[in-house]
Amino acid sequence: MRHAPALLAPLLGLGLGLALSQLAAGATDCKSIGLAEHLAFTPAARARWLAPRVRAPGPLDSLYGTVRRFLSVVQLNPFPSELVKALLNESASVKVNEAGSGAGQRGQAAPHALPPAQVVQYEAGYVVCAVITGLYLLLVPATGLCFCCCRCRRRCGGRVKTEHKALACERMALMAFLLLTTLVLLIGVVCAFVTNQRTHEQMGPSIEAVPETLLSLRGLVSEVPQELQAVAQQFSLPQERVSEELDGVGVSIGSAIHTQLKSTMYPLLAAVGSLGQALQVSMYHLKALNATVVELQAGQQDLEPAVREHRDRLIELLQEAGCQGDCAGALSRARTLELAADFSQVPSVDHVLHRLKGVPEANFSSMVQEENSTFNALPALAAMQTASVVQELKKAVAQQPEGLRTLAEGFPGSEAASRWAQALQKVEESSHPYLQEVQRYETYRWIVGCVLCSVVLLVVLCNLLGFNLGIWGLSAREDPSHSEAKGEAGARFLMAGVGLSFLFAAPLILLVFATFLVGGNVQTLVCRSWESGELFEFADTPGNLPPSMNLSHLLGLRKNISIHQAYRQCKEGAALWTVLQLNDSYNLDKHLDISQYTNKLQQELQSLKIDTQSLDLLNSAARRDLEALQSSGLQHIHYPDFLVQIQRPVVKTSMEQLAQELEGLAQAQGNSLLGQRLQKEAHGLRNLHQEKVVPQQSLVAKLNLSVRALESSTPNLQLETSDVLANVTYLKGELPAWATRILRNVSECFLAREMGYFSQYVAWVREEVTQHIATCQPLSGALDNSHVILCDMMADPWNAFWFCLAWCTFFLIPSIIFAVKTSKYFRPIRKRLSSTSSEETQLFHIPRVTSLKL
Repeated sequence: MRHAPALLAPLLGLGLGLALSQLAAGATDCKSIGLAEHLAFTPAARARWLAPRVRAPGPLDSLYGTVRRFLSVVQLNPFPSELVKALLNESASVKVNEAGSGAGQRGQAAPHALPPAQVVQYEAGYVVCAVITGLYLLLVPATGLCFCCCRCRRRCGGRVKTEHKALACERMALMAFLLLTTLVLLIGVVCAFVTNQRTHEQMGPSIEAVPETLLSLRGLVSEVPQELQAVAQQFSLPQERVSEELDGVGVSIGSAIHTQLKSTMYPLLAAVGSLGQALQVSMYHLKALNATVVELQAGQQDLEPAVREHRDRLIELLQEAGCQGDCAGALSRARTLELAADFSQVPSVDHVLHRLKGVPEANFSSMVQEENSTFNALPALAAMQTASVVQELKKAVAQQPEGLRTLAEGFPGSEAASRWAQALQKVEESSHPYLQEVQRYETYRWIVGCVLCSVVLLVVLCNLLGFNLGIWGLSAREDPSHSEAKGEAGARFLMAGVGLSFLFAAPLILLVFATFLVGGNVQTLVCRSWESGELFEFADTPGNLPPSMNLSHLLGLRKNISIHQAYRQCKEGAALWTVLQLNDSYNLDKHLDISQYTNKLQQELQSLKIDTQSLDLLNSAARRDLEALQSSGLQHIHYPDFLVQIQRPVVKTSMEQLAQELEGLAQAQGNSLLGQRLQKEAHGLRNLHQEKVVPQQSLVAKLNLSVRALESSTPNLQLETSDVLANVTYLKGELPAWATRILRNVSECFLAREMGYFSQYVAWVREEVTQHIATCQPLSGALDNSHVILCDMMADPWNAFWFCLAWCTFFLIPSIIFAVKTSKYFRPIRKRLSSTSSEETQLFHIPRVTSLKL
């Protein structure tokens, strides 16, 4: 015992498990039994993450931005909080009156009517647009009717009566304006076609997303009680694990005693086995080092003359006068063609091998297995004393706490969740016919849009045909034999475009205003307020929403919650526990009380008795091997001398690069004989490198492995050998007393281990309920997807469609004006004799007979 203080540091270094101070004080050390194993609980929270919808960037984004900026000019007013508040509360009061009144009172007016002045004031921009639409709807068809009557009397849209000097200038100006207007119309109608088709394409997926979103929300609110019930049912997992450890003396308490002792025994036995393996590995590397050095020295003796011979020949060749190319550079590298590493300079290890001759004599692996088998018989002594105790413990563990049985029933919002689930299911079922009707009416809108866009496109085609035919007629007018039919046809095409413009102006402006009124209000009233957060701010302001729409009231919560904050938390993946602040409404700790298990186990687990046997931890052969290792001098080998040679290359110059350079010089030689000799030397260098240098490099790598292994393991090997020899001697005498102290505390440690399983369950339930169950991401996902569907996928192309169609509709007016004006210049001029610039007044000009009118 007098050597115990000197051995304290080695004992701690090897991790024997029990310190002398702890043994003297009798403190409880549960590391020997170990902590409770990790239980893998099945997550009760179901994956209901709603896939986000995102509109991919496209070429129409700039058009969408332009439309939004236009709508921001049309609607300058902020979100009408007071107006919406009055509307919501008015609707709520109407519902209350209808629910509480008889059949005779249902037709009465609401107590507070919405002020129309506020609506008009907020919609002032749209009212201005409505006035413009009305003026367009009255003036353009009326103008078209007047123009038609005028044309019937040949008063409008006729022909140029006289030819004058400014005729060509006016005609070119009108043609340029007509062409520019037509191009603008063409761009607008193409954009209208594209946006009309995009709106129609987006409508289908948007409608299909509605039932999917409703189903996800219904699953969120309806499956919360089921998830809580699944959490409570998983209490059987720690019960089964504790029963499994109690089911059988050797598996439960006996294993715990054995585990407590093995933290002392196994490290030492493992150290003995590890030291034996390290001894074997060191012997292997030592022998490999010696053999590799011998091979390297032999290979070096064989390689050196060959390298020297090649070097001499190369120097001779590269110094010839006819050598062309970079012979000087190759010559300098050829002169360095010599061995770099000299393995005759490494120290010898024969004296160490001589001292370790016959080592290892003992089979350390077999010895450690035998000692482990002897030590593993210790828990069986304790196992025979636990049979009666285990039966009582299993009866206590088989019960389930009352709080877990009522976990789902007492959760806040359970009744509200049932009502919400039924309401969402009813909405989902009733939404299908409405969605089909929406899709059907969208088809009608798409058809009307295509027809009206086709009309505009037809006007563009008429303008282009009339323009081209008119230019063709003008270019042929100087020909005496030409026909005036081309110019007349061009004028007629232009007038046909004018007629179509007047005829379809009313349907165009009506479709534009109808789609503008719907899409513009959706963008300015909903989308813009949604993006700026004004909708959330409105919903969070007390008094804006009627009591029937108050989220806290609907869920039966004691605190009011912020919808905007709840939305942000849901978007981050928070659970309803955090979002709804259920700490004050639900006592979770009361439902997770497991003190009855602790009390029962503390009553049943008492002291155990066990006798230990003497263990021979190290036999005589193994002791001799370790003592031989201690005195071998293995740690005194100077490994840096090996590393000096290993770090040097086998040959100073890269033979492959030199061979490649010689091949290049061989091709550059004017002397074919010299080139062949250089080529031959390059081939010889490659063969020498593959046959002798590469094997030497492999041996160097092998030597490096052995040297590195010995250098890293040797310093600690001697210290570990001394520690193992001292610890084995000390532990062999102290083991019986240690086992007695362990058994005094094994019941308390076993109790802590079993309680660890229930603690894991309690911690998991708390985390599952507060962080994972009822993750409300589908709510935020539904809101985000609704925003993307309504604003990005539907409102943007919808608004872009009416914007482009309005663009075309209003540009029909200059198209009409320029087409009517230009058509006059495309028709033939009938009264040319009266013109001051007629053909008769021009010198040296033969008048055309066909142009004279008798």
